[in-house]
Amino acid sequence: MSQVYEGYERQYCELSANLSRKCNSAAALPDGEKKKQEVSELQAGLDDADVLIRKMDLEARSLQPSLKATLLAKLREYKSDLNKLKREVKKLAMPNQPGHEELLESGMAGMHEVSANQRDRLAMSTERLNQSTDRLRESRRAALETEELGVSILEDLHQQRETLLHSHKKLSDVDSAIDKSKKVLTSMSRRISRNKWIVGSIIAALILAIIIVLYFKIFH
Repeated sequence: MSQVYEGYERQYCELSANLSRKCNSAAALPDGEKKKQEVSELQAGLDDADVLIRKMDLEARSLQPSLKATLLAKLREYKSDLNKLKREVKKLAMPNQPGHEELLESGMAGMHEVSANQRDRLAMSTERLNQSTDRLRESRRAALETEELGVSILEDLHQQRETLLHSHKKLSDVDSAIDKSKKVLTSMSRRISRNKWIVGSIIAALILAIIIVLYFKIFH
């Protein structure tokens, strides 16, 4: 799952849980400035929740089709819960009208029902927040494992590089030794050729001397 989406989802779940608690607190307040202030803060929070919903929707639509369908279905549930919360805040914004005792009892019953619904919604938001936290923890664990694997691969590559550099140095030494051997062999070959010429010259000189000696002995 996209980490960007998970971040938005976590923020939304925390905000939704906070709004539900505030809504419960505001429902128990009498009409007055305190309640108006609470309702105003709730409305501002609802606006922030709308922004997060839109961000999650845009992020979900940019993902793969299989993952997108799952996230959009979850978003529909979030939107439904948010609409319920908006209706509750709208009711809180309306001043209580005086009436007969039966109307008052009916209003109290409705308030208890609303409180029960809000508690259920708060429990649901808390559960989703816990699930989001678990997913973030799992993503963080996977990221750490990936990081450790990357470090291990880098260490292996470094060792292989050192091995290659060492092998390259050995090859350079072998090439240098071969070059020296070639020079020695070339020098020896030249010496052998020079010695052949010297020996040949000596033999030719001896033959010439023998011929001269024989000549003088025969003709004198």
